Amino acid sequence: MTEEEARAWLAAQCDVSRETWNRLERYVAILLSAMDEQNLIAQSTRPHVWARHIVDSAQLLLHTRDASDGDWIDLGSGAGLPGIVLACLSGRPLMMVESRRKRIDFLEGVIAELGLTHARVFGGRVEMVPPAHAAVISARAYAPLPKLFESALHLSDKKSLWVLPKGRNAENELEAARPAWQGVFHVEPSVTDADSAIIVAHAVKPAKRKG
Repeated sequence: MTEEEARAWLAAQCDVSRETWNRLERYVAILLSAMDEQNLIAQSTRPHVWARHIVDSAQLLLHTRDASDGDWIDLGSGAGLPGIVLACLSGRPLMMVESRRKRIDFLEGVIAELGLTHARVFGGRVEMVPPAHAAVISARAYAPLPKLFESALHLSDKKSLWVLPKGRNAENELEAARPAWQGVFHVEPSVTDADSAIIVAHAVKPAKRKG
């Protein structure tokens, strides 16, 4: 996907208003500028930021159209991918969980600058977030699937929808999680990379032990 194709995809799939375009443009500018101070995204992806990062984050919305009302929790938000992008494109209350001080400061600065009043940051480990009943939980490059479920199960209930970009290892991670976790799982292709995929799940809970 080229940068031009990425913008066209956003326009077609997300019904982006002028205000939202301005927010996304400003976020990209902040992201690229801040790369001089901290390693927010890989340098090699800089020329392809709209395809590799903005659309790669925005596509998660396609899989949450049937999600219940309620908060979206994004785990290990880092540079705000997908959290900031999703907050720009959706009015759903969104909490980004991040434990690194520099990343927390960066995210809070972006939220303030873009006026994303429905977004907030929890500064700390995922395990330390107070129990919740999130409508949607996302995580991009946060942890392998078994560890991800173990650390974040207290943020979910049986209605929670998990949308988890997993790159080329999606099927392998899902197989590794099946002995310890049960739920309704399916794998969706990524629109930005033919070799990557997104695990979509709900009704996730620990598997019953045999014996």
